[in-house]
Amino acid sequence: MPRPSPNHQWSNNTLGLPVVDVVVDPYLTAHLRPHQRDGILFLYECVMGMRSAGRCGAILADEMGLGKTLQSVALSWTLLKQGPYGGRAVAKRVLVVTPGSLVHNWGAEFNKWLGRERISVFTVDQDHRIEHFMASPLHSVLVISYEMLLRCLEQKVEFGIIICDEGHRLKNSSIKTSSALSSLSCNRRVILTGTPVQNDLQEFYAIIEFVNPGILGSSTSYKKVYEEPILRSRQPSCTEEERLLGEERAAELSRLTGMFILRRTQEIINCYLPPRLDWTLFCEPSSLQLELYRHLLCHRVFRACLQASMQTQTHLACITALKKLCNHPGLLHSTVKQKTDCGSIETSLYEGLVELFPESYSSGGLSTSDSGKLLVLSDLLTAIRRLSPSDRVVIVSNYTQTLDMLQDLFVHMGYNFCRLDGQTPTSQRQRLVDGFNSPYSQNFLFLLSSKAGGVGLNLVGASHLVLYDIDWNPANDIQAMARVWRDGQKKTVHTYRLLTAGTIEERIFQRQVSKQGLSGTVFDLGKGAEHTSFSISELRDLFSLMDTPCLTHDLLSCSCSMDGSSSDSLMVSKRVCQLGRRGDHMGATQKHLSMSELMQWRHFSGDAHTFSDPYLDHARNHITFAFQTTISHTKE
Repeated sequence: MPRPSPNHQWSNNTLGLPVVDVVVDPYLTAHLRPHQRDGILFLYECVMGMRSAGRCGAILADEMGLGKTLQSVALSWTLLKQGPYGGRAVAKRVLVVTPGSLVHNWGAEFNKWLGRERISVFTVDQDHRIEHFMASPLHSVLVISYEMLLRCLEQKVEFGIIICDEGHRLKNSSIKTSSALSSLSCNRRVILTGTPVQNDLQEFYAIIEFVNPGILGSSTSYKKVYEEPILRSRQPSCTEEERLLGEERAAELSRLTGMFILRRTQEIINCYLPPRLDWTLFCEPSSLQLELYRHLLCHRVFRACLQASMQTQTHLACITALKKLCNHPGLLHSTVKQKTDCGSIETSLYEGLVELFPESYSSGGLSTSDSGKLLVLSDLLTAIRRLSPSDRVVIVSNYTQTLDMLQDLFVHMGYNFCRLDGQTPTSQRQRLVDGFNSPYSQNFLFLLSSKAGGVGLNLVGASHLVLYDIDWNPANDIQAMARVWRDGQKKTVHTYRLLTAGTIEERIFQRQVSKQGLSGTVFDLGKGAEHTSFSISELRDLFSLMDTPCLTHDLLSCSCSMDGSSSDSLMVSKRVCQLGRRGDHMGATQKHLSMSELMQWRHFSGDAHTFSDPYLDHARNHITFAFQTTISHTKE
């Protein structure tokens, strides 16, 4: 670690203690990647006030899978054991605040990297209260959830450093949580987040104010000096003077805050990871799905939406109905049974649907053949089980109702599985993950709710991941993939995104790859800003059903042979993007799947001789089209 400067010594070493070297424990350095060594150095310089006098905060905004937890463990251990002045420890106790689902994961990480005999970590839950931590001198690290922290505020404990995992939550959380953390008398504050923090200027101010209070002035002056000029400069109608002023203020803001924000992307560790094969599979809808879909689109509620006579709440109800139908008609049937007595406008769209279902549905029967995606999934799992018996699969869905349906199917098929969703007790989550990752695990499948398992979980025991349904936000797909394709993964990873061809799922996918600005942004799910309202033209687009193997490929105006042969990259830039209204304005450095990138994927018709993938060649009967790409450090 760097030695403190003379100025730092003058202001911090008032006792005149000898300056000694601070060295990260070799027990840890043996496991550190080069970028993690740089990260620890950055964090140490920030929290010791070496980068800016009197400022001891830092934001580590590395993308998921780069080892933010390990870097934090190494920093904590260093501060607990050493210091530059006389070797005195910088911190006596460390506070880690995290989402409830990750409390035990943090405890496990400290023990994994340091061993239980070297450090004692206290995790707060229903059985272990903070009073026990305060009464015991043995524990040097306290791990607690944001919710539990609010309840324990009356307990006065001093900490040498505070680490807030998933710290971008602070920007949207209640004033109560932010105030509670800010009230703790500790200047060394670290925020960990996989989300770019500069997307929303107000939220950016909130987290900067937490780690380094006062550096941007008051909220009012910040708004006047930075936020308003920058936002004005982004308007199409801004003057040249306003544009220049906005750019100048943005550069100044970046200069002020850049010294204590560090963000690295996934590419930095790709060379350590096995290849990842990404598939987007378009599944043929069943005859029942088509009949129900057409019925819904002709319903008076849907027609009223297209005539601008319905509220956003009704639009979302209609969209949800279509998305459920794409997953399986049985999900819609369950909703119909629950909603028929309500009588509201939103629920009236289920009128007349019951008569269209086969009689078997009324007795709780569920047929795999009634859903194109379920048929593809069933065939795919059979192929994986047959060809690679030791491989395991993570299946992700946005809906617990869908997970219930899949669970019933897997019981019927005789597959061993475990499941983690919002109802899984926090105390059991880490045990589930550890059990699944064990080489002796008997579980073939891991059912995961995207909301409960979107962050922090390490599921490298699986080498296949299925995204059963699509979200508006492509960042969620990236998060889900990071559960499996991350440091520690030894096998080639296969990811499969399932879409029902010609339906609303394709339209949502198209919005992901064409909407300007979406690629460079990770939306915060808590805001719900992605789809709070829709224009009539957008609804007309969403509320349609196209009889085609792949509407997305049709709209690409792609003239490939649809047999998986590589597209001509020179032609890609000349083709006109027909998806969305603005086309692809995104730079090559942006993160999520963009239009030009999709053109360079391999394109397979469902009639292609082979998909060049043994699993899909065994599961191709109900696949109408496929896009595929390989991510590997050998690939340019």
